[in-house]
Amino acid sequence: MSTRAYLRSLRKGRVLIAVVIVLLAAGAVTGVIVSRGNGKPRASGNTTTTLPPVLTRCPLTGLPAPGGKAPAREPLAVKIGNEPQARPQSGLNQADIVYDTPAEGGIQRYVAVFQCDTPSLVGPIRSVRWVDWHILGVFKHAELAFVGGIAPNRTEISSLPYIDDADAFIHYAAYQQNPSRTAPDSTYASAATLWHLFGYHPPPKPIFTYSTAPLPSRAFPIKSLEINFSEGTDVVWNWDPATGQWIHTYSGVVDRDALTNQPVTATNIVVQIVHYTLGPFNEDPQPRSGDVESRTVGKGVGWVLRNGEAIRIFWHCASPTSPTTFTSKTGQPVYLTPGRTWVEIVLNTTAKSGITLTR
Repeated sequence: MSTRAYLRSLRKGRVLIAVVIVLLAAGAVTGVIVSRGNGKPRASGNTTTTLPPVLTRCPLTGLPAPGGKAPAREPLAVKIGNEPQARPQSGLNQADIVYDTPAEGGIQRYVAVFQCDTPSLVGPIRSVRWVDWHILGVFKHAELAFVGGIAPNRTEISSLPYIDDADAFIHYAAYQQNPSRTAPDSTYASAATLWHLFGYHPPPKPIFTYSTAPLPSRAFPIKSLEINFSEGTDVVWNWDPATGQWIHTYSGVVDRDALTNQPVTATNIVVQIVHYTLGPFNEDPQPRSGDVESRTVGKGVGWVLRNGEAIRIFWHCASPTSPTTFTSKTGQPVYLTPGRTWVEIVLNTTAKSGITLTR
């Protein structure tokens, strides 16, 4: 190669390097490594990686984000035990959304979803159930933290591209044992540690519509809502005008978050009455202990509680990845107040005599 040709090639190389540097700075180089739902990296081919716009409100509560900027991270869903010996739980008051889900034998388990806040300790963390990954489809991508489960459920979770599988049986170093608790209600984790298990995923879009406008005209004031799920799990939500929150109680005793010793509260309560079937696999050695498969896709009835009022609603969910919408008897949309939401998934058999609204 002549000296002149060599200099021409060197100049071309410098230009190419400069272009690559500019593209890297802009975050627009293709063929980057992204994270799959099972936590294993893969090449994204021609996918373009761009930073999301800054969110000034928390996408899952509609509230102003702490510091004016919502974290750029996927939702973290944690499976939390709710048998009497599991109480009081830690971290519930920092969850954006809590799903109260029926499990086998009349017990209830929580799926607490975090995005804006980062609790230092969450738990006690328990095993996965069928309903968990069906709830999480609406977020498009989420991390699910749990402690094992029956083999078919664990296998299903590990295969789903929209879930980062944070099973404690795999990522045991991310979890800790609380010496003051007795197994199996002794496993806890920090939200920050769990989020660090997987690569970046963008924050979710809102799954509820928020509004400060009054509820439709058929709404009426109430003092409390009682749901008698089973013995030892008779939930009562009492309206507290002083704080503008619903206060969670069991058997007349205020439920408290163990992190702060403050009452467990919510801004919105959604009661979603669902049909269900029992899964084919037993959750424990007892016969007919199949996992409760709550049908949250489709349509049904229920209630929305906010601002000290309740309104009868029709809920509708078109697909596992679609948000659930609420309308009044006259077809008007029913929106939530900006704030934290609890979704009480109530089996249709429980709802027949187990729901009481007190005016």
